[in-house]
Amino acid sequence: MRVIDTDLPDVLVFQPQVFTDDRGFLMETFRESWLPEVEFVQDNHSRSINRTLRGLHYQLANPQGKLVRVIQGSVFDVAVDLRESSGTFGQWTSRILSHENREIFWIPEGFAHGFVVLSSTAEFVYKCTDYYAPDDQFGIRWDDPDLAIGWPNESLPPILSQKDAAAPLFKDAKVYD
Repeated sequence: MRVIDTDLPDVLVFQPQVFTDDRGFLMETFRESWLPEVEFVQDNHSRSINRTLRGLHYQLANPQGKLVRVIQGSVFDVAVDLRESSGTFGQWTSRILSHENREIFWIPEGFAHGFVVLSSTAEFVYKCTDYYAPDDQFGIRWDDPDLAIGWPNESLPPILSQKDAAAPLFKDAKVYD
């Protein structure tokens, strides 16, 4: 397992060792020793079509750390630091995740998360450190001018849910202390 630091402290990329032969491949997708202080309570799996953009999502009272990966297709994945006390508050980092590169992205609590599908479809799986709480969901506009996220041009215009299309700007969003 190779661990790669990103531009934002605490956000990590895991590159698993993949064992391949003429039958296929095997790889570890999680091991407690990678994140020993983290406890996961929920796994999610989504499938989306090309240009679908999900995010930027977060929960405040029940913050979720997310260990994310793509099992089919490819996505441009983004984490935004929403910890007001952080030296990287309002900054973002990104990674292209795909079934080909098999990278695993760790987005800790205190970050907003979003992704856009680059392939015709993508299946996205992730482990969460807290349960989804429908009354505690927040979002920030994907195209916020202050964040200026460098979404890939081939993903634009994105396909958005009504909730994501109506999300507030970063300057108006509730954030972590």
